[in-house]
Amino acid sequence: MKLSILLVLRKNRINVKGLCPIECRITFNKKRKPFSTGLFVKPNYWNASRQKVVPQDPENTQINTQLSLIRQELNQAFLLLQIQEKNFDTEDIYRQYVGENIKQDKTIIEMFNLHISKQEKLVGISITQGSVSKFYQTKAHVKNFIKWKYNRSDFLLQDLKMSFINEFEYYLKAEKQFEQNTIHKTLQRFKQIIKLTVGLDVLEKDPFLLHQNKKPKKEIVFLTAEELSSLEKHEFASNRLQQVADLFIFCCYTGLAYTEMANLRPKDLVMSFDNNIWINITRQKTSRTYSIPLLNKAKLILDKYKSDEHILPVISNQRFNAYLKEIAEIVGIEKKLTHHIARKTFATTILLYNDIPMEIVSELLGHTEMQTTQNHYAKVVQKKVSEQMINLDNKLIKKG
Repeated sequence: MKLSILLVLRKNRINVKGLCPIECRITFNKKRKPFSTGLFVKPNYWNASRQKVVPQDPENTQINTQLSLIRQELNQAFLLLQIQEKNFDTEDIYRQYVGENIKQDKTIIEMFNLHISKQEKLVGISITQGSVSKFYQTKAHVKNFIKWKYNRSDFLLQDLKMSFINEFEYYLKAEKQFEQNTIHKTLQRFKQIIKLTVGLDVLEKDPFLLHQNKKPKKEIVFLTAEELSSLEKHEFASNRLQQVADLFIFCCYTGLAYTEMANLRPKDLVMSFDNNIWINITRQKTSRTYSIPLLNKAKLILDKYKSDEHILPVISNQRFNAYLKEIAEIVGIEKKLTHHIARKTFATTILLYNDIPMEIVSELLGHTEMQTTQNHYAKVVQKKVSEQMINLDNKLIKKG
């Protein structure tokens, strides 16, 4: 815990009287904060090594006394912050020195940085790098909004009102033209940062308290049994397109997300208690380990591509989705195919439409809570119930 105080003569800012300003630079934890002392001297009077004005005369003595007082007050501010046993930086030391309230003068971007720095240390322990990256994105959106709306680089938390949140939401909709789901997630992460500031007593009230972050009702897109069958039967002229199609089909029968598919290794395949091969894998998104019994159609694709190191061909997510767009056009599937649709197809067409109970679907998808599965696939279940009831009604009519 060491504070460095350096006085610097700014020779590049000489005024009309031939005087240069003296700047004070404080450095703490490798971060610097420069500020003006309000004092001016002739360039040849400044002794940088001694950090004083020379020669000795009444005017120079007065300037040296003021510089000494600045040093003393900075050290007092530094000592006071140490006694309070709170995390602080050079900005806090400066604010304490000038008599400002450091608790209320924290900024939005500072709190983002504090949260992100803590989360970075938990990567691989309880969260993933992908989760942290989302906060980097949200910070960038907030920072760009502050520049767009207020022409500033940051915003004081003490000035944060619900109007700021409403304007930010408008900015995401009108200026950035984000989808509602992206807006919802961005506001959700921003709210986490604000809750952190309230928890640290930086803010007394949560400006998000009365804000309603509407969660979009997103339609589940998946392949029907007919669409999946047409994809399976089609033979592609391009080897790369055939590989991507096979990988997509494999995930339609296993429910693996892209990361789990790309990282699948021979050790992840185990012979289980029922004498069938199961995939034992940890889902990156939730860090939850779960198992999936290998259906025959998935096994056929594994047998086709199995090698010593990688079970399946390796291709980037971006290129994978680009090839899927081409595949959809060739096969005649009028849906925007992405890798994630394979996971949705597994849950719906393969499981729910074949009367697999919701709790088993939740287990096979690796969800941490069954509520997550129910929220996603409630409409699919309703459609299945409707179909069954129509079939029942037709049977009853025939009997009657």
